[in-house]
Amino acid sequence: MEIHNTLTGSLEEFKPILKGEVKMYSCGPTVYDRVHIGNLRAFLTSDLVRRAFEYLDYRVTQVMNITDVGIGGDNDEGEDKMIQGLKREGKQVSLESMQELADFYTERFKEDTLSLDILPPHFLPKASEHIEEQVALIQKLEAKGFAYKTSDGVYFDTAKDKNYGKLGGLTPLGESETRVDVRGKKSSRDFALWKFNGNLGYPSPWGQGFPGWHIECSAMSVRYLGESFDIHTGGIDLAPVHHNNEIAQSEVACGCEFAHYWIHNEFVNFSGIKMAKSDGNIITLSDLEKKGFSPLAYRYLLLLSHYRTPTTFTWEALEAANNAYQKLQRFISTLPEGGKVNEEYNDKFKSKIENDFNTPQALAVLWTLAKDKSISDEDKRATILDFDKVLGVLNSDVR
Repeated sequence: MEIHNTLTGSLEEFKPILKGEVKMYSCGPTVYDRVHIGNLRAFLTSDLVRRAFEYLDYRVTQVMNITDVGIGGDNDEGEDKMIQGLKREGKQVSLESMQELADFYTERFKEDTLSLDILPPHFLPKASEHIEEQVALIQKLEAKGFAYKTSDGVYFDTAKDKNYGKLGGLTPLGESETRVDVRGKKSSRDFALWKFNGNLGYPSPWGQGFPGWHIECSAMSVRYLGESFDIHTGGIDLAPVHHNNEIAQSEVACGCEFAHYWIHNEFVNFSGIKMAKSDGNIITLSDLEKKGFSPLAYRYLLLLSHYRTPTTFTWEALEAANNAYQKLQRFISTLPEGGKVNEEYNDKFKSKIENDFNTPQALAVLWTLAKDKSISDEDKRATILDFDKVLGVLNSDVR
């Protein structure tokens, strides 16, 4: 298996920490609203990675977080997104209401991922249920001299970490960005470990408030996978800030390498720009279903592009993917059972999956098999069903 590792910017042979095992962490949703179809690409990519390794007989442990509290964002400023969600829906701003909102949208997230045949992670921890671990990690950073307190929170001192930004993508800081600001931050890149809130939040040694967005992922990954694990996945937008911050605080705390391989998927674009809630150009999975499309047709559409290639969503492209998806369903439903997996095509398919999860080429192998008159219909069915352990595009009634 060869993987493009964002950490090194190169294609590398995968070498697990423990033979035959893969421990992976996938950045999950902030459950203040429904996820849009652009968000869903990250979760489908992590599902693809997991399925591929399981197909190759690795024992996989996947953890995905639920962010239901936490001041976050690219610059750790502004309101907690959960509080934004409460205000949007006209609900009382309280921890109880926040939990109700989180529970509601967590269930919607589970429904969407189930519709896309995304396997549920082995662990789906909530940030609100791991405050103790987050506080303990901040205390560890404080004891090592990498955390400092200001008027509005506790921050990580990036200047003290000579390896900060190792994931790449950071631009040099300008002079104005390194000056002390009114809140006491030493640098614009210093990020919140804990933010104070006198009206709402959780108790801590530094004062009531909320954890920073980045500390949550570090604390929960360590809790379920240990201080060092194999693979970390997420959208490419998370790499420059969120994932660099995760690496910094985690590796300073443990004195070890955090995640060995970083896998990032590219954006889904719509009308020429990245699909994002902040831009108001989002489409949800329910929007696709209202127009008569199966969620699995959207899964098929995403598999037509390599995960590291930006995908442009258009209704015409979805229609074309839906036609191919429906054709595959009809074809497999006509094939008789009782065959066996064809070894030659199995080897071809594996070679595509082992080449950085190349799903467009893997689908090409599937369709070549479908047209190959030298293979019996029984063996075609068995082989395509075998491929679908990775692709996940067949309806349950034709499997």
